[in-house]
Amino acid sequence: MLTISHLSKTFNPGTVNEKRALTDLTLHLDPGDFVTIIGSNGAGKSTLFNAIGGSFLSDRGSIVLDGQDITVAPEYRRARSIGRLFQDPMKGTAPGMTIEENLTLAAGSGGWFSRLSRADRARFREKLALLEIGLEDRMRQPVGLLSGGQRQSLALLMATMVPPKLLLLDEHTAALDPSAAEKVLRLTREIVAEHRLTTMMITHNMRQALELGNRTLMMDSGRIVLDIGGEERAGLTVDDLLKRFRTGAGKDLDNDRILLSD
Repeated sequence: MLTISHLSKTFNPGTVNEKRALTDLTLHLDPGDFVTIIGSNGAGKSTLFNAIGGSFLSDRGSIVLDGQDITVAPEYRRARSIGRLFQDPMKGTAPGMTIEENLTLAAGSGGWFSRLSRADRARFREKLALLEIGLEDRMRQPVGLLSGGQRQSLALLMATMVPPKLLLLDEHTAALDPSAAEKVLRLTREIVAEHRLTTMMITHNMRQALELGNRTLMMDSGRIVLDIGGEERAGLTVDDLLKRFRTGAGKDLDNDRILLSD
């Protein structure tokens, strides 16, 4: 489904601010893989997502999604096949537009909003009802009036309204309170399972990284230092994961946010 080969990216090359963000990174995902990714700040996690999503062009390497080479494809074209949620709940929705208008854009229903059919509106209500937060009765309300958890739930629904070939979740529950985060995570599990979405999720929670999905990656200095799945991953503890990181990276993980997470 996704094949990344020898991907490298350096920002501000030849200057005092030079930063090697990705180093000869190679990765393959099969259809339906749900991969969790963990690593310290600056490890290259979000940079990898930005490279896949087309926020910039890599210096070298290739990205192939579902048999199509998207290495130099513009971001807007990749967005047709890639759904993405960010840490900031404000990034995935248009706050000045209503819930109904946001869903119309996500669904690609086309035309002006007044042309929406009854079937479209009924489908939107049905999808919103699955969130169990009452948004199906507030479809004409501006999204900017919603809470962070409500907006992130809506953003998740929008990103998967038309099931993407690849779903990228960039710490999408990190900015939410524990109750809202738990609800969004539950919705994530359900939607990914329902559509069998190929998914990559960045998390700072090591226990979550072992419990969710079928595979865990750890990154450091723009490289993948651990890639584990199947029965081998099923028996791992957080302490085991830290030991594996030490072996792969040649140093201890020193990120307090990760180490102190539940």
